[in-house]
This record gives sequence, C-alpha cells and structure tokens, in this order.
Amino acid sequence: MAGRMVVGSAALAGLVRPASAPDPAGGHRVLPVRPELTGLLPNRGLRRGSTIAVGGGQTRPSGTTSLLLALLAEASRAGSWCAVVGMPTFGAGAAAEAGIVLDRLALVPQPGPEWPTVVAALIDGVDVVVTAVPSTVSASVADRLAARARQRGSVLVPYGRWDGADVTLQVVRGIWQGLGPGRGRLRRREVTISARGRGAAARPREVKVWLPGDELTRVVPGPAAAARSGATRLRVVAGRG
Repeated sequence: MAGRMVVGSAALAGLVRPASAPDPAGGHRVLPVRPELTGLLPNRGLRRGSTIAVGGGQTRPSGTTSLLLALLAEASRAGSWCAVVGMPTFGAGAAAEAGIVLDRLALVPQPGPEWPTVVAALIDGVDVVVTAVPSTVSASVADRLAARARQRGSVLVPYGRWDGADVTLQVVRGIWQGLGPGRGRLRRREVTISARGRGAAARPREVKVWLPGDELTRVVPGPAAAARSGATRLRVVAGRG
C-alpha cells in the first residue's frame, strides 16, 4: 500500500475536501508526538498553527529523514492527515514502518513552479504539511505560508532552512552501531537532536535517542540514569501499537 499520490489541481482539490472533514483526533490544539521528542517542543507536541522546521539547512546530515518520520508518526496514528511535498525520494514503506498511516498520507513529489500554491492549498485542509524548501523561496512567500498555517490551524513542517520558524529541529550528531572488526551489519543509530526557536522555545534543548530501524525509537539514558537503574539495556519509551 502506498500513500495517496497527488498530481494536478483537480486531485489536490479532491484531497483537501475530505481532509477538511472533522478531525478524528478531536480537534486538539496540540497533536501528539512520541514521548522521547516531547522535551524538544514547547507544547510537548505539534501545536496547530505553528511552523516547525526540520533540518535547518540545505545540507542535512544522516538521520534527518528518520527524525521527520518519527515526528509525524503519533499524529498520523491519532487520526491526523499528513502531506509531503517536493520529496520525490520519500519512501512510503519507511513511513509505514515508522507508524505513519498511509491511508491518511498524501504525496506531492513534484509540485513544480506552483509549489507555493500547492502548499497553501494543502494547509487549508491537511493537519500536518511537510515540504522540502526550494532554494529560491523568498522571505515574503515563507512568511505568507507560515501566516496561512496560523490562520488555518495546520502544522507547517519545512524540511530545510526556514528563517522565522517557531522551532527548528536538527540532527547534530549521529553514530551507527552494529559493525564489529571487519564484519557485522548496521543495526541502530544513536543521534543527538537539537531544538532551538523563539518565544517558549528560545532556550536550546538537546535529546539523544536511538533510531534502530525496528519500529522503535529509544531514549539513550545518560551515565547517571544507567548507574541508578543498574541496567545495561535501554528502556523502550515508544513503539508501534
């Protein structure tokens, strides 16, 4: 099963109408995220009307796409519609493994020169709109789309540099584990995610998690926490239901 592919204005209009139906999640002002990501967000979730950038630059380090998937998973599972614009290599299989419900996922891989119009239309009817940021986007267009998200109660998630975002999440470090001396296979990745923003998110924050690729995202406990528990295994704090 694949996410719903959207090509052309007629298909886009057809998507926005059903997506504008009553929100199965109850119209909550904050959409849920996985527990290990709540400390990075000032409202402990995706606040409707906010702009949350992922990546922070045109060059994004390894692990950024996994962060994006983890950010969407809980909202999607709770009943929210999500759309992904301008990311032709976005994998529906990876999205499903992360917990995103494909029946409520719209993909617009090639929006073309009408990118601002496509994103604006999706903001009108979709709960969470992820979009790759074109290198040519102007500050005025970015401001208009952010303002539209505030008015419509959608969460805008630019994938790349976006000045003025309420919060910017970025993978600052990543280490793969699983390879031994000359053998083995990659099993999981320890990443450090930073959050910076404005207002309630002005104070920088960091969290270290494992993204093992087995449908679980795990917090990496610090040395003090491990010493208190006396355990060597990580505590699983989120997974697919």
